[in-house]
Amino acid sequence: MHGVSLREFGPPDALEFGALPDPVPRDGWVTVELRAAALNWHDCLVRQGVYADVPLPRVLGADGAGVRRDTGEDVVILPSLRWGDDERAPAPSWEILGDYTDGTYAELVAVPVENLYAKPRNWSWTAAAALPLAGLTAYRALFSRGHLHSGETVLVLGAGGGVASIAIGLAAIAGARVLATSSSSEKLALARSLGAAGGALYTEAAWAAEIRELSGGDGVDLVIDSVGSTWPDSLAALRPGGRLVAFGATGSARALLSMLDEAPGWRPAIDSIRTLDRAHEAHAAMERPGHTGKLVLSIP
Repeated sequence: MHGVSLREFGPPDALEFGALPDPVPRDGWVTVELRAAALNWHDCLVRQGVYADVPLPRVLGADGAGVRRDTGEDVVILPSLRWGDDERAPAPSWEILGDYTDGTYAELVAVPVENLYAKPRNWSWTAAAALPLAGLTAYRALFSRGHLHSGETVLVLGAGGGVASIAIGLAAIAGARVLATSSSSEKLALARSLGAAGGALYTEAAWAAEIRELSGGDGVDLVIDSVGSTWPDSLAALRPGGRLVAFGATGSARALLSMLDEAPGWRPAIDSIRTLDRAHEAHAAMERPGHTGKLVLSIP
């Protein structure tokens, strides 16, 4: 097969495209012929060496969609390997695909059977590949942890990023009123196109007060905060008794896919699509400010 390997930690150019050995699935695993893969910021952190215990060489990539070789079924890949039975937290052996197990920046990948789900009806390969890690993170933050209900107001920080963009869409599908923050008017316009009712620039010192005003004065019911350093302002934007969620990697696949069956027109926001041999360019774009939505790799 052809794929992208990381042989030493470093800048985007450390990613090498070329011929690689085909994966050999172990018992209970199957090979998937990938049609698309999507980037996550986690991939950049692995490439940079933030997780220095990741063994090299390694094929990066958590998100992917393709065809099962054993059944011919169109599938999306759940990238949380060995999550366990407790939805609240992962088991000790949990890992993200592409860390200690070769991932999706390749024509083929081997994954456990239980990590494969039917591709949503009428979705393109690129849209399906853009969904799993960011979609599950957003779903758990909003619903599993945040307990968001129809009619509530939720604030999503950092509109323009992959998880935030999906969170805006899912919250709107659920009947919530969505507000957002971002660094530019263009990204706030994107947030509105995804379902947000309005928002504020977090570059302005009084953005929390602006959000409270947009919420009606009392503050929002739920804040989805992916930053951490913004917690004082996030708390200031909350109503008394409101909820604040910091998101991370998740596991609720079936509930997310069932929700999307009820919203047939919704798709993840995609910034750009590149071929697999241009993965290094996609990583460089991920590290630059200004991209909006998911960056995806197409795999012939």
